[in-house]
Amino acid sequence: MAQGVLPFKYESETTATGMTALGGLPTYLDLAKVIGLSKSVQKHLRVRVGGQGWTDAQMVLALVMLNLCGGDCVEDIKILEADDGFCEILKKAEMHGLRRKVRRSLLQRWRKERRRALPSPSAIFRYLGQFHDGRQESHRQSGKAFIPKSNEHLRGFAGVNKDIAAFSSQQHDESIATLDMDATLVATSKSEALYCYKGYKSYQPLNTWWAEQEIVLHTEFRDGNVPAGFEQLRVFKEALECLPHGIETVRLRSDTAGDQHDLLRYCATAANKRFGVIEFAVGCDVTPEFKQAVSEVEELDWHPIYKLVNGEKRKTGVQWAEVCYVPNAIGHSKKGPEYRYLAKREVLVEQRQLPGMESQLSLPFPTMQLKGKKYKVYGIVTNMDWQGEELIHWYHKRCGKSEQAHAVMKEDLAGGKLPSADFGANAAWWWIMILAFNLNAMMKRLVLGASWQPKRLKAIRFSLINLPARVVDRSRSLIIRLAKGHPSLELLLTSRKKIAMLKPLPCG
Repeated sequence: MAQGVLPFKYESETTATGMTALGGLPTYLDLAKVIGLSKSVQKHLRVRVGGQGWTDAQMVLALVMLNLCGGDCVEDIKILEADDGFCEILKKAEMHGLRRKVRRSLLQRWRKERRRALPSPSAIFRYLGQFHDGRQESHRQSGKAFIPKSNEHLRGFAGVNKDIAAFSSQQHDESIATLDMDATLVATSKSEALYCYKGYKSYQPLNTWWAEQEIVLHTEFRDGNVPAGFEQLRVFKEALECLPHGIETVRLRSDTAGDQHDLLRYCATAANKRFGVIEFAVGCDVTPEFKQAVSEVEELDWHPIYKLVNGEKRKTGVQWAEVCYVPNAIGHSKKGPEYRYLAKREVLVEQRQLPGMESQLSLPFPTMQLKGKKYKVYGIVTNMDWQGEELIHWYHKRCGKSEQAHAVMKEDLAGGKLPSADFGANAAWWWIMILAFNLNAMMKRLVLGASWQPKRLKAIRFSLINLPARVVDRSRSLIIRLAKGHPSLELLLTSRKKIAMLKPLPCG
């Protein structure tokens, strides 16, 4: 009986064939090897020290590869395990470069002969559960934001990511680090999740993006009801600790969640001994007092903001001005730091409203009336002396990159589908996704080149990762054979050469 309409049918091979649908994914194993990802995981996590079964490096690397090839839940590991060719490569890569004693100790972790190349879903769930501290739940108080303290294992991910950041920075000498802090909402239907300010259940990780390296320097997983600016100074200090040696100047960009006087004072008064004064540009709250100060700006003091279109400067319809403004919270002392406030305004075109719906129009941004016109208004507080338009353009660069990164985390990778009811397990899942994100970011920036940097994972999977191939074992080495004349072969060969030329981190 025919299986379908057209003259073909599906059957299962009776023996292992060495076929793989992921012919390009081993290039990421190459890059992970040069970075020293497995060594870093073994050094910092230490969940599976001694004993039997899967090591930390095997667990984390399996989930990183799962993220890169498109899996978004633990059960998807079964599909990856069914890929004979890739599993053969992974087992070979695990043992490459290890001393005989180390190889023997890995084999001795199994009572019986190891049959799987990747951990089972149940083993992964048990592993993720090691990052959860159930005792923290008893510290929650009604009506108060609460962030469960990370246990020793969960804190280890920051050390792994710090090593990755050091490797990325080492490839090109950098002395400046521009850090963009921004939270993102991860919607979920889990009963244990809490409601966010938008009215749905979610988690809300706070991420610190390193603009020059285009990687996530630090992240903190949080419940959905925790405000984005809650304990932002503490998180910023933790992010600064993750910066590698050689960084001399730090700049901070944040939305209005960062308009907190303890954070701004910390940056402006050189409270950090390593970096001294930290330059910042942060969105400020458009309070009634700020609107009053904006209304007092003379019309001649408003300056147009331009954009380049085919090399030609054109007006955007947005204007900026310096604003004489001191918030009440810091106006009581003459010894406090002095900040500079800028305002942007843009005329709003009046739109027609349907009868009976006049009161339902609610705009998601501050507005104010100035001389008979309605304006969209935005404020920025800074300690930088740059020209106003230049500063505003630099500040708005955070909006594109960090927001795009959040979309990749939740849509292209597995950050948008959390696996557990336990907070710590979800936090570990989020951290592993961040490691996969940074690995892919470095693949684009350091290996594939500038033309690949704007591409999303959808394009990279199509052209580089999801390539049908046959894995052949010959003369104690593996050969990955693509179809004759495949256009991606040259890309794979060039990528491997570039990866081999990257500078590894010093031992220790």
